[in-house]
Amino acid sequence: MVSNWRDLPQLAVPMPVPRTDGAAVLDDLPDDRRPVARLRYVDGDDLFVSWVWEHQRSAPRMTIAERSAVAPVLGELAAALPTPLPGENGMDALRRALTHGALLDRQREQRLAHALTAALLPRWLALELNALEAAGIRPHLRVQLSPSTAHLPWELLGAADEERAVDMADVSVLLPATLRNDPTRAVSEWQPSAPVATVLDPVVPGFSAASELGSVLGPVAAGSPLAEMVARLDGRLRPAGGERFRRSDVGRVALAESLDDAGRLLYVGHVTASTHALDARMHLSDGADAPGTTPLIGAHRPYTAAEIALGAPGLSPLRAPNRVALIACDSGSDLRFAEPAGLVAAFTHRGAEYVTATRWTLPTDAGLRRLVPQLGDRADGMLAEAVVAVDAAHDAPDPVAAMAVWQREQRRRWTSTGDPRHSPVIWAAFATAWAPAPPPVL
Repeated sequence: MVSNWRDLPQLAVPMPVPRTDGAAVLDDLPDDRRPVARLRYVDGDDLFVSWVWEHQRSAPRMTIAERSAVAPVLGELAAALPTPLPGENGMDALRRALTHGALLDRQREQRLAHALTAALLPRWLALELNALEAAGIRPHLRVQLSPSTAHLPWELLGAADEERAVDMADVSVLLPATLRNDPTRAVSEWQPSAPVATVLDPVVPGFSAASELGSVLGPVAAGSPLAEMVARLDGRLRPAGGERFRRSDVGRVALAESLDDAGRLLYVGHVTASTHALDARMHLSDGADAPGTTPLIGAHRPYTAAEIALGAPGLSPLRAPNRVALIACDSGSDLRFAEPAGLVAAFTHRGAEYVTATRWTLPTDAGLRRLVPQLGDRADGMLAEAVVAVDAAHDAPDPVAAMAVWQREQRRRWTSTGDPRHSPVIWAAFATAWAPAPPPVL
């Protein structure tokens, strides 16, 4: 009888031979599907990075990045983004990022991308990506970031010359296994012709169009790309009838009704973060009488991730459609917290397979026009272009791949011209979490 772990016999099963050559990623590659890797960043005193290719599960890879090398470049990234730093308010952050930030200057952005690559992309993985690209194979990387790296736009990591990671791979957000593989989680079926629930720049009670929770899109002109998008979707839109933009009648109860038969949700509005992920808040047109327990902001009751996922007294958990787009500031902030249970996790828990959200604060056209003088009136439509792109991607068979097509085109325009209209401050903010149905419990 073994009484001490030191007395355990050595494993009889031989350990696999490590694969350290980048070209080894091509071994055992099936002909019928592209390679997929699960890549994880874990915070400790240093940063631990591990990844495994699904076709080589017996050969996981792992490396360590020293915190002293990682922290300075992550600080540079934070300084470039319009999300508030400690002690800043929202306007301070926008002014810093849009007037002095690296994401609006092509040379500075490229230097930042290369610094992030050197600090955060394992050389071994880079060699594997090079080998796959040389073989004409585009992999899918499912990336789970840690709280310290949660803002990292993996698509921007630099490759040779102007090429970036988005040119070499499709990248999606990998949510924690305890969430995506929860056996009680039921993924909603995808029907391409299903109705689309929309909440487009809702009126928040007690807040004027020009206030903190006011309009994010501004006036939508007839014949504009946004108006054309709505016209294309007209027969599928929920709620049916009425104005499409700046509605004041879509609160949590009306949203739940709209989602009854919907295949996807398109939300464009405000999200605010809190001290913990479950308190991340969507701002609909809910007044003080809306069911729920979230404290009021004046005459308005926000809708939290906790209420979406778990319900509240007088409020059932929300039924999520297969695809959810949250085009709002910091809507994808889940992974900044030790318990990553924000809005992305809430919608995934309630049935979504794909959730597209943003890693940082999105500047509005008005903010870009005011703070980026070289744009002037050309700032008009920048956010709308992203809305249209996300909407189209969520109607595609593979939203992750479709988003990557749009982001690659934006990357080409940005690195070839330096035109701030194609700055990654908007297009690199978007990331899509993919969580297919969990495997059956046998």
